[in-house]
Amino acid sequence: MTPTPQPAPLSNSQQPPQHPPLRRAVVHDRYDLTFLPRHPGPGWTRFVCISDTHSHKFHVPLGDVLLHAGDLSRHGTLKDLEVTLNWMKELPHPTKFFMAGNHDLCLDNWYAEGGGGPRPRDLRPKDVAAARKLVRSHSMLKSGMRYIEHETVTYTAKSGKTYTIYGSPAAPFYSIGAFQYSPGEGREIYSRIPPSVDILMTHTPALGICDLTKRGKHAGCPELAERLTSEDLRNCRLHVFGHIHEAHGVAVVGQCESNPDGRISVNAALPSIPLPIIVDLED
Repeated sequence: MTPTPQPAPLSNSQQPPQHPPLRRAVVHDRYDLTFLPRHPGPGWTRFVCISDTHSHKFHVPLGDVLLHAGDLSRHGTLKDLEVTLNWMKELPHPTKFFMAGNHDLCLDNWYAEGGGGPRPRDLRPKDVAAARKLVRSHSMLKSGMRYIEHETVTYTAKSGKTYTIYGSPAAPFYSIGAFQYSPGEGREIYSRIPPSVDILMTHTPALGICDLTKRGKHAGCPELAERLTSEDLRNCRLHVFGHIHEAHGVAVVGQCESNPDGRISVNAALPSIPLPIIVDLED
């Protein structure tokens, strides 16, 4: 077996800023895949965060919950999607929440029979119905996999703590893609995020948070950023997203009296060397 490549050490000038001290959370965004961080133990839940895997298969550290924030497939075909789903089914995480992204054309009803626009030649309209049925099939549920699309789900930890999770695959329009919206439409989309949410999953970042492109542009959504400043979301503890690969990393924002650790914002889009981000939350 070929050893998994390790990220090269950063020079002092390249080192990312340290996260502020956290009371009820631990973030692992730089670690050795051959020597994983120790699980904090009872009363804590380990969330392993990935996104933008594009039909690639790689080693994923064990955790209590796997969160995949979209772009499951490479070209948006049913065949590409099946590669990722079959790989995820074999991962040992007891619970796996996943959703689509702008690459996942076969999961967007817009590309179904009678709708949609330009599409890959190997994406047939009937594949959309097949893909949407597959992600919610019994075989997925049996493997601990739960697909989320503009909806709320819950996860109950071993401690009895119940986490409320909301997922949205939407992203601002860029090119041919799935679940995209035009300027002004994001406000309604993100108004659906429930006030009770503990963990938010979106495919796009919010504007200004882990969204800087290699050209120096902030590519996140301003309407999502506006929604995240709402008082009713101040207790959201974890926001997982992707989309902008080069902005892979973590930021902590929104610290307040009722949520002293703030919202841990994770851009889990995989860089050239896959390194999932691990977030341990105290229940």
